[in-house]
Amino acid sequence: TDEVEYSISSGINAEYGGNQAFASSVVDWALRRNGDLRFSNVKHNKVGEAPSDAAYRITDEVEYSIAIEEMRNGNWEAFKGSDVQLEFVRIDPFVRAFLVPDEGGVFKVGFKVPDVYGVYQFKVDYDRVGYTHLYSTTQVSVRPFHHTEYERFIPSAYPYYASAFSMLGGLFIFSFVFLYHKDTAVEKAKKTE
Repeated sequence: TDEVEYSISSGINAEYGGNQAFASSVVDWALRRNGDLRFSNVKHNKVGEAPSDAAYRITDEVEYSIAIEEMRNGNWEAFKGSDVQLEFVRIDPFVRAFLVPDEGGVFKVGFKVPDVYGVYQFKVDYDRVGYTHLYSTTQVSVRPFHHTEYERFIPSAYPYYASAFSMLGGLFIFSFVFLYHKDTAVEKAKKTE
Protein backbone atom coordinates (compact mmCIF):
# COMPACT_ATOMS: atom_id res chain seq x y z
CA THR A 1 0.00 0.00 0.00
CA ASP A 2 1.22 3.44 -0.83
CA GLU A 3 1.30 6.09 1.79
CA VAL A 4 -1.31 8.76 1.40
CA GLU A 5 0.30 12.13 1.06
CA TYR A 6 -1.30 15.05 2.75
CA SER A 7 0.43 17.64 0.69
CA ILE A 8 -1.99 20.50 0.29
CA SER A 9 -0.29 22.83 2.72
CA SER A 10 1.88 20.99 5.22
CA GLY A 11 3.66 18.25 3.32
CA ILE A 12 3.15 15.71 6.22
CA ASN A 13 2.90 12.04 5.22
CA ALA A 14 -0.01 10.12 6.75
CA GLU A 15 0.31 6.44 7.78
CA TYR A 16 -2.74 4.99 5.99
CA GLY A 17 -6.00 6.11 4.46
CA GLY A 18 -9.12 6.06 6.62
CA ASN A 19 -10.83 3.10 4.94
CA GLN A 20 -7.82 0.93 4.19
CA ALA A 21 -8.30 -1.45 7.16
CA PHE A 22 -12.01 -1.81 6.37
CA ALA A 23 -11.40 -2.37 2.65
CA SER A 24 -8.68 -4.91 3.39
CA SER A 25 -10.91 -6.93 5.72
CA VAL A 26 -13.82 -6.86 3.23
CA VAL A 27 -11.55 -8.10 0.43
CA ASP A 28 -10.15 -10.86 2.69
CA TRP A 29 -13.70 -11.95 3.57
CA ALA A 30 -14.90 -11.83 -0.06
CA LEU A 31 -11.94 -13.93 -1.19
CA ARG A 32 -12.48 -16.30 1.76
CA ARG A 33 -9.17 -15.60 3.46
CA ASN A 34 -10.96 -14.65 6.72
CA GLY A 35 -14.36 -15.51 8.17
CA ASP A 36 -14.99 -18.66 6.12
CA LEU A 37 -16.59 -21.39 8.24
CA ARG A 38 -16.70 -25.14 7.63
CA PHE A 39 -17.85 -28.11 9.65
CA SER A 40 -16.82 -31.75 9.94
CA ASN A 41 -17.22 -34.79 12.22
CA VAL A 42 -20.95 -34.49 12.81
CA LYS A 43 -21.81 -37.17 15.38
CA HIS A 44 -24.90 -38.06 17.37
CA ASN A 45 -25.51 -40.96 19.71
CA LYS A 46 -27.26 -42.13 22.83
CA VAL A 47 -25.40 -41.16 25.99
CA GLY A 48 -22.73 -43.75 26.70
CA GLU A 49 -22.97 -45.50 23.31
CA ALA A 50 -21.00 -45.33 20.07
CA PRO A 51 -22.29 -43.10 17.25
CA SER A 52 -24.78 -44.88 14.97
CA ASP A 53 -27.53 -44.18 12.49
CA ALA A 54 -30.09 -46.20 14.42
CA ALA A 55 -33.44 -44.72 15.37
CA TYR A 56 -33.85 -43.15 18.78
CA ARG A 57 -36.63 -43.96 21.21
CA ILE A 58 -38.76 -41.28 22.84
CA THR A 59 -37.19 -39.88 26.05
CA ASP A 60 -33.68 -41.17 25.20
CA GLU A 61 -30.72 -39.05 26.33
CA VAL A 62 -28.79 -37.97 23.20
CA GLU A 63 -25.40 -36.32 22.62
CA TYR A 64 -24.61 -34.26 19.52
CA SER A 65 -21.21 -32.93 18.45
CA ILE A 66 -19.88 -31.01 15.46
CA ALA A 67 -16.38 -29.67 14.70
CA ILE A 68 -16.38 -26.11 13.32
CA GLU A 69 -13.31 -24.42 11.83
CA GLU A 70 -12.71 -20.85 10.74
CA MET A 71 -10.33 -19.54 8.09
CA ARG A 72 -8.02 -16.94 9.67
CA ASN A 73 -5.22 -15.35 7.67
CA GLY A 74 -5.22 -18.26 5.24
CA ASN A 75 -5.14 -21.01 7.91
CA TRP A 76 -7.94 -23.20 9.29
CA GLU A 77 -8.26 -22.71 13.05
CA ALA A 78 -10.76 -23.83 15.68
CA PHE A 79 -13.82 -21.57 15.74
CA LYS A 80 -14.23 -19.71 19.04
CA GLY A 81 -17.89 -18.66 18.79
CA SER A 82 -20.15 -19.16 21.79
CA ASP A 83 -23.53 -18.55 20.15
CA VAL A 84 -23.89 -21.62 17.90
CA GLN A 85 -27.25 -23.33 18.40
CA LEU A 86 -28.60 -26.78 17.66
CA GLU A 87 -32.27 -27.29 16.85
CA PHE A 88 -33.99 -30.67 17.03
CA VAL A 89 -36.76 -30.11 14.49
CA ARG A 90 -39.78 -32.07 13.32
CA ILE A 91 -41.93 -29.36 11.74
CA ASP A 92 -41.10 -26.81 14.42
CA PRO A 93 -38.12 -26.97 16.79
CA PHE A 94 -38.82 -29.23 19.77
CA VAL A 95 -35.38 -28.62 21.34
CA ARG A 96 -33.15 -25.57 20.89
CA ALA A 97 -29.87 -25.51 22.79
CA PHE A 98 -26.52 -23.72 22.66
CA LEU A 99 -23.56 -25.87 21.64
CA VAL A 100 -20.66 -25.73 24.11
CA PRO A 101 -17.19 -25.44 22.49
CA ASP A 102 -13.95 -27.00 23.67
CA GLU A 103 -10.38 -25.98 22.77
CA GLY A 104 -10.29 -28.17 19.66
CA GLY A 105 -13.26 -26.47 18.03
CA VAL A 106 -15.66 -29.34 18.79
CA PHE A 107 -19.09 -28.14 19.86
CA LYS A 108 -21.21 -30.50 22.00
CA VAL A 109 -24.61 -30.61 23.62
CA GLY A 110 -26.73 -33.25 25.33
CA PHE A 111 -30.52 -33.28 25.60
CA LYS A 112 -33.54 -35.52 26.09
CA VAL A 113 -35.47 -36.58 22.99
CA PRO A 114 -39.09 -35.31 23.12
CA ASP A 115 -41.86 -37.80 23.88
CA VAL A 116 -43.44 -37.31 20.44
CA TYR A 117 -42.33 -39.79 17.81
CA GLY A 118 -41.69 -38.96 14.15
CA VAL A 119 -38.91 -37.96 11.76
CA TYR A 120 -36.62 -35.25 13.16
CA GLN A 121 -33.56 -33.30 12.06
CA PHE A 122 -30.49 -32.19 13.97
CA LYS A 123 -30.08 -28.70 12.49
CA VAL A 124 -27.23 -26.21 12.93
CA ASP A 125 -27.96 -22.96 11.08
CA TYR A 126 -25.33 -20.33 11.92
CA ASP A 127 -25.54 -17.01 10.07
CA ARG A 128 -23.61 -14.07 11.55
CA VAL A 129 -22.18 -10.87 10.11
CA GLY A 130 -18.55 -11.33 9.10
CA TYR A 131 -18.81 -15.12 8.63
CA THR A 132 -20.03 -17.32 5.83
CA HIS A 133 -23.32 -19.15 6.35
CA LEU A 134 -22.93 -22.51 8.12
CA TYR A 135 -25.75 -25.03 7.63
CA SER A 136 -25.76 -28.67 8.71
CA THR A 137 -28.72 -31.02 8.92
CA THR A 138 -28.97 -34.71 9.77
CA GLN A 139 -32.25 -36.65 9.67
CA VAL A 140 -33.12 -39.26 12.31
CA SER A 141 -36.19 -41.24 13.31
CA VAL A 142 -37.71 -41.23 16.78
CA ARG A 143 -39.88 -44.25 17.55
CA PRO A 144 -42.30 -44.96 20.41
CA PHE A 145 -41.75 -47.68 22.98
CA HIS A 146 -42.34 -51.26 21.86
CA HIS A 147 -45.17 -52.95 23.74
CA THR A 148 -42.60 -54.83 25.85
CA GLU A 149 -40.74 -51.66 26.88
CA TYR A 150 -43.50 -49.98 28.87
CA GLU A 151 -43.61 -50.17 32.66
CA ARG A 152 -45.44 -53.20 34.02
CA PHE A 153 -47.68 -51.21 36.34
CA ILE A 154 -48.17 -47.49 35.84
CA PRO A 155 -48.64 -45.66 39.19
CA SER A 156 -51.12 -43.15 37.79
CA ALA A 157 -53.39 -46.03 36.67
CA TYR A 158 -53.90 -47.53 40.17
CA PRO A 159 -57.50 -46.21 40.43
CA TYR A 160 -58.36 -48.05 37.20
CA TYR A 161 -56.71 -51.23 38.47
CA ALA A 162 -58.74 -50.96 41.70
CA SER A 163 -62.00 -50.48 39.80
CA ALA A 164 -61.30 -53.47 37.55
CA PHE A 165 -60.51 -55.75 40.50
CA SER A 166 -63.54 -54.50 42.48
CA MET A 167 -65.80 -55.31 39.50
CA LEU A 168 -64.22 -58.77 39.28
CA GLY A 169 -64.78 -59.31 43.02
CA GLY A 170 -68.39 -58.12 42.68
CA LEU A 171 -68.98 -60.57 39.83
CA PHE A 172 -67.70 -63.48 41.95
CA ILE A 173 -69.87 -62.49 44.91
CA PHE A 174 -72.96 -62.09 42.70
CA SER A 175 -72.31 -65.45 41.01
CA PHE A 176 -71.86 -67.21 44.36
CA VAL A 177 -75.05 -65.69 45.81
CA PHE A 178 -77.06 -66.41 42.66
CA LEU A 179 -75.95 -70.05 42.42
CA TYR A 180 -75.97 -71.14 46.07
CA HIS A 181 -78.62 -69.03 47.79
CA LYS A 182 -81.90 -70.79 48.67
CA ASP A 183 -85.06 -68.80 49.11
CA THR A 184 -86.97 -70.62 51.85
CA ALA A 185 -90.14 -68.46 51.70
CA VAL A 186 -90.75 -69.35 48.06
CA GLU A 187 -90.28 -73.07 48.71
CA LYS A 188 -92.81 -73.02 51.59
CA ALA A 189 -95.36 -71.22 49.42
CA LYS A 190 -95.03 -73.83 46.67
CA LYS A 191 -95.43 -76.74 49.10
CA THR A 192 -98.60 -75.34 50.58
CA GLU A 193 -100.30 -75.05 47.22
